[in-house]
Amino acid sequence: MAPPPHSSVLRLPFLLPFLFRQTARPKTQYTPIAQILKSLKNPSPRTFTTSPRPTATLMQILRRPRQPQRARHPVSPALVNRPHMKAVCLKVSVMKPKKPNSAERNVAKVRLSSGRAVTCYIPGEGHNVQQHSVVLVRGGRSQDCPGVRYHLVRGAMDLGGVGNRITARSKYGTKKPKSASVVGFGLRIFYTRGTGSWCLHYRRENIDTISISVTY
Repeated sequence: MAPPPHSSVLRLPFLLPFLFRQTARPKTQYTPIAQILKSLKNPSPRTFTTSPRPTATLMQILRRPRQPQRARHPVSPALVNRPHMKAVCLKVSVMKPKKPNSAERNVAKVRLSSGRAVTCYIPGEGHNVQQHSVVLVRGGRSQDCPGVRYHLVRGAMDLGGVGNRITARSKYGTKKPKSASVVGFGLRIFYTRGTGSWCLHYRRENIDTISISVTY
């Protein structure tokens, strides 16, 4: 006669509580509503893109390995981390620009306060720079002059500003002209609508004002 099922279990009564004990289910953790609303207001940035990435294939890399990029050189290497520098003029000369330009560019060879000698471009029409003049140098190359990577600041130290300049005066050290003068000549013309007469107003320094009225 076959033994009853689980006969060994019935012989060991201390195993019954472990066999028929109900396992506790893990508690479901719900996300609070405040956290859901906060995530909707500030959504996380997209971590994917629909456009394909331009990655190189294995054969392309084997045929031509990746080359390291060259470091960018500064435009004005003598003025790294410096906006201006004081210098003494050594020589003033004229340089011909590159093709297709044709002119005469005024340049000056100066010695910076750091001891380095560089070539600078003198902007504007006319200048009063000569040997042993103390000037102020700023960065910036001249596009059509090879080897010229610096500019002289007009209106600073011994270098004067450009005279009779109306536009871009701050770049050339020119003072604002007086209200009664036009291009330094002090000539103004007025027209009176009612009488139909023209008034010519001429004024110069230390001279009385002369007004001429013409009626037609």
